[in-house]
Amino acid sequence: MRRDPIVLFDNGTHQCLMFDDLVTGDGIQSNQFLITDGDQSLLLDPGGDLTYTPLSLELSKRINLKDLTYIFASHQDPDIIAALDKWLLHTKAKVITSKLWARFLPHLTAGYLTVNHGISTSERVVAVPDEGVTFTLGSSRLKAIPAHFLHSVGNFQLYDPLSKILFSGDMGASLLDDAQPVTNFTEHIPSMAGFHRRYMVSKKVMHLWANMVRQMDVEMIVPQHGRPFKGKEMVNDFLNWVESFECGIDLLQQHNYREPK
Repeated sequence: MRRDPIVLFDNGTHQCLMFDDLVTGDGIQSNQFLITDGDQSLLLDPGGDLTYTPLSLELSKRINLKDLTYIFASHQDPDIIAALDKWLLHTKAKVITSKLWARFLPHLTAGYLTVNHGISTSERVVAVPDEGVTFTLGSSRLKAIPAHFLHSVGNFQLYDPLSKILFSGDMGASLLDDAQPVTNFTEHIPSMAGFHRRYMVSKKVMHLWANMVRQMDVEMIVPQHGRPFKGKEMVNDFLNWVESFECGIDLLQQHNYREPK
């Protein structure tokens, strides 16, 4: 039996929900998020066909699906936005994503949307410039935060100043099957290390990102996979670890570029 979503924040008018148990079968665990403020709503990184049906059913219990205001796609991966055609067809939402990926999103939508339904993907996409953007949701303001090369070349995270939550995408991702907050950071490192070593581009970029986050008022970092980091101390432990972690091109040598025998 599917459990209720995890309530990350709720002050009566502004709510952040996390769905952490919708992926079944061969897909890796992933988190999907719904932010509501008043009569407006935002769906963050909804995923592909594995999550579309269970996620849309869960959303329908809480909002009028047709009136979904925004879909935020942090980058272009299948577990982020592969079911785009279904969301365009069944909601009125605008899709917020990097300008680098905005022109590629039509590859994820079938021709029937235009021919049969008159839906133009390009007219529904909000292309975010590299420096990011602030936008309104109800009476609140959300921010698309630059996170380029972590891991995608055009990558954004979503920051909610009201709840003080940074929805960090693949930064902080752990290969676990649950999304309960981390309680022992040292013991949690092995579940993150391999992923960050391969999927993040370099220690330099992670250091720059950590410096940015330290200037923000963040009380929770919530990745797309695995467990969140809750509380200033745990957030700081993660920033200290990630900014000094060698990964990606830091580790590459000539033997990684050889013709196979």
